[in-house]
Amino acid sequence: MLSIISKFQNNKKKHIKELNKKIINNINNISNKIEKKRNITFLHSGHLGDIINSLPVVKEISKKVKCNFLIKTHSSKNINLTKDAFNKIYPLLKSQPYISKVDQYQGQKIDINLDFFRELPINFNVDSVRWYSHLTGVFPDLNKPYLLNIKKKYEYKNSIIIIRSLRRQNKNINFNFLKKNRKIFFIGLYPEYLDLKKQIKNLNFYNCKNFLEMAEIINSCKLFIGNLSFGYTIAEALKVPRLLESYLDFPLVYPNGKKGYEFYFQRHFEKKVKEMI
Repeated sequence: MLSIISKFQNNKKKHIKELNKKIINNINNISNKIEKKRNITFLHSGHLGDIINSLPVVKEISKKVKCNFLIKTHSSKNINLTKDAFNKIYPLLKSQPYISKVDQYQGQKIDINLDFFRELPINFNVDSVRWYSHLTGVFPDLNKPYLLNIKKKYEYKNSIIIIRSLRRQNKNINFNFLKKNRKIFFIGLYPEYLDLKKQIKNLNFYNCKNFLEMAEIINSCKLFIGNLSFGYTIAEALKVPRLLESYLDFPLVYPNGKKGYEFYFQRHFEKKVKEMI
């Protein structure tokens, strides 16, 4: 029995050693390319929010090199990125001045696979926007916006904008007190809107044609409110006045910079809304 346990432990140590060697080799390779190349092509096939969270590092790297961004899509709606999601995020990424080219991945040569952050031996409860710094060794100022040159839609100038996914809701929070606000819009998915309308009877719905338009609306609002969702990721990238409904069991996202706050409790939520509008 002891020999079996010993063999298992030795195999585990060997696996960890091999894994660490693979990780270190990849990390060194990524750093070498950032330091030596003048044209870098990134690949990402993660969730939409993960793509936005990678942009601060890409923006920082673009100060010295030309940056291209490829997205790998999948046919299944249950796996990361569909073609429809690519079509919606493409105009937003294409609008960024620090990205030279955006395209769908179809076997092109890549320099840095941003998906490799998933292999890193780190605690993924750390602020998710920092994952890519640990991957590349590039540490941008996260207090500054990293979605740039986004226009405003002035019809939303004094509005409250909400995107609240059905997952990761703080069940101790109620939005009912917001019903006194006349200009309040939900721009997420329609089933999510119907769920929140039970609490905010005068909540309006708008279906964004793509994620560039979504960013323009968020960039125009007086206050954005969201939970751990793609919408909050955009608000964080724009650094608009924003409140994050924190999910007690999975605090994966944290506001960075001015005008951003997270809340866990109802009283604090209502207080911050009153202060910010």
